[in-house]
Formats: sequence, structure tokens, C-alpha cells
Amino acid sequence: MARGARARGKRVAFGDRHRIIWSVESHQIYQGNANVAPPGDARYLDLIWIPHYKGVRLYGTPRPGGWKWNPDFRSIPGEIFFTPQELAFAEARMPAGAVVIEPHVKPMAVNKRWPLERFQEVARRLLRAGHRVVQFSYGQPVLAGVMPISSPTFRTSLAMMARAGLYIGPEGGLHHGAAAVGTTAVVIFGGYIHPMTTGYATHVNLFGSDEACGNTGACEHCRRAMRAIEAEEVFSAAARLLTGGVNDDHPQNLASRDGPRSSVCSSG
Repeated sequence: MARGARARGKRVAFGDRHRIIWSVESHQIYQGNANVAPPGDARYLDLIWIPHYKGVRLYGTPRPGGWKWNPDFRSIPGEIFFTPQELAFAEARMPAGAVVIEPHVKPMAVNKRWPLERFQEVARRLLRAGHRVVQFSYGQPVLAGVMPISSPTFRTSLAMMARAGLYIGPEGGLHHGAAAVGTTAVVIFGGYIHPMTTGYATHVNLFGSDEACGNTGACEHCRRAMRAIEAEEVFSAAARLLTGGVNDDHPQNLASRDGPRSSVCSSG
């Protein structure tokens, strides 16, 4: 949303027109980005205000038990500006061209959870095909056979992601990070939110339902949607991207630049 603002003599202020509102994560993501105005600059005259911050999001509106998605919102790949130290850290630890796989989601994101055994099957097949497969290690169980890599911050994780050949995992922070650093991905959406809303056309986005429910509580619809996505589908998409292939023409799997789809559902 802020890309290119500085070149136009402007900066983007994420807030309510009185305060610039940053979360803890914002301080990491916006570090070094001259397009984004920091807290404390709310009175400057070069600001373009965008009401997008924790509790107020352009992609949807909170409702009891979940979210009502905005069918007109489209994700644009972001930017992150690394320090020389972060780039050196990544170069020393991340094998160039490796596959980053993330089988875990936050505890509150139960509807984004794909079966662990399917992640393991995808990792097994990638390893058997000769690929280096890595997983960021932060206290969660690591898939058998993959290389664990510890990372002190989310920024260093993204610096390492920039060296990866592919990301495989759920819709969330790492898939947005992959888009920001130009790494292609196979993103497992399930049925919680639609790829039209937070997907990227450079990724293969697997959506296992006809609607995006937005439910935050454990949801049978989302469980069925995740179960509908087979390990073979994920592995095949990964293999195609790793050999220089592009997104196929399966419309269910792709984010679109052509406007909202009728299958996006806002109700729970």
C-alpha cells in the first residue's frame, strides 16, 4: 500500500488520521522503509492516511465469531528492506534454492491447519526427488528428514526466504513474506479466506472449498476444505514450480487480477 510513496514526495501513515498506529510486528516489517511514516510523525504534511492497522483491516471487518471479508480487496506484494547483517546471516545459514516448508499455524488459527501427515508426505517426496527441504525451528516439532534452521527474528526468516527456491505452507505471514521477497510458493488456503483476497498470482493457491467462511472458531467447513487438498496436489504444484513451471490454468487455485469471484462468501 505504501510502495513508491516516497518517490512521489509522500509517505503512507497507517492509522486513524490522528495517530499512526503500529503493532510490535509493524516495527519489524517497516524498518528501513522510507515510504512508511513512523509513530510520532502524525503532524507532518506529506502523509497519505490509510486506515489499516490492528483491529481495522481493509481486507475484512470483524464480526462475532470471525470475519466478513471485503470482496474488493486485493493483496499487493509488500516490501522489506534488509540490513547488511541480516543478509549476511541468511547467506551463512540458508542453502540457496532450498524449499522452506511450514506445517504449523498459530493456536488461534485452527482453521488454517492442514494435516501434519500430509506435510510430512510432501517433504518426503521432495527429499526423495533430491531437493533440500528446510523448516524454521522455533520450538515446534520439525518434520522428519528436513533441515531445521533457527532464526532470531521474523526479518531474518524473510532474509533467508529470499534465498529459497520455494515456500510451502499455510496462508499467513510467511506467504506474504515470500511474495514480498519474490519467492514463489504453494499456499494452502483451505476454506477460511479466499486466494482472491490475500493470494498472489505468482503463487499456486490451493482453495479447498466453494466459499470462504471467515470463521475463527473450529469449523467443520474448514476441516473438510483442508481435507480436500491432497498431498499429491501440493507436491505436484511444488515440483512444477521448482522446475521452472508457472501457474496452470486451474482457476480455483489462482489469485486473480480480474475482480471479485462469486464464490467468495462473507457469511459464516
